Amino acid sequence: MKSAARVSAVAEQKSDVLENVDYRLALTAEDKDEIYRLRYRAYLREGAILPSPSERVSDEYDDLPNSFIFGVYVNGELYSSIRISVLNSQWRRSLSSDMFADLLHPELDRGKIIIDPTRFVADHEKARLFPALPYVTVRLGYVACAHFNADIGLANVRPEHRAFYKKVFLQEPWGEPRLYSGLTKPVGLVAAHYPSIRDRVFQRFPFMRSSAFERRMLFDRPAPDAFTDSFRIQAVAKAG
Repeated sequence: MKSAARVSAVAEQKSDVLENVDYRLALTAEDKDEIYRLRYRAYLREGAILPSPSERVSDEYDDLPNSFIFGVYVNGELYSSIRISVLNSQWRRSLSSDMFADLLHPELDRGKIIIDPTRFVADHEKARLFPALPYVTVRLGYVACAHFNADIGLANVRPEHRAFYKKVFLQEPWGEPRLYSGLTKPVGLVAAHYPSIRDRVFQRFPFMRSSAFERRMLFDRPAPDAFTDSFRIQAVAKAG
């Protein structure tokens, strides 16, 4: 009941939920290090990892060209973080894509564009002060889906969270939980066909919408590269 009441309260909020929120793409070593330390604290607190002398969590996907690591800042302080990986037939490496290659690679072979948000972590104490934080953070996946004209939006979640993602974000279970290297608890895959569920999610949570300007600011590369060129070509092909 408490969870349902919180969902209802967040759903009733409009765009003002984003008033003091700043999404920052982690580009410098210092920005990334702050996020890696937040990951460590969050994972350690929930028992998902064992203690490590480095007190940081990073992996091979953090520096891939198709990965975007965001910090979510509220009133200038880091509250949460999420990594958005963008997949197509050419760029197909991500945490979920490697874990669930048998499920996702066939979709990429069919020409689908997939958004894979992973490494969603939050500062526990700060999250208690901002109940909408999970929604504000996950919103970046919806922004990415719109920007890249995605077919499928994923979430990589623990089994006990699958019911929440199905109820709130209309994502269905795709894969049984599997254990990723470095984690002590398995995670499962949930997914939705973005064009089919988009309007229903936006109707319930209007602040999930984004403008073209915001999408460009968050996801456009400062200079053309092979990654952005591949999606530009695919977008033209899909439009035609």
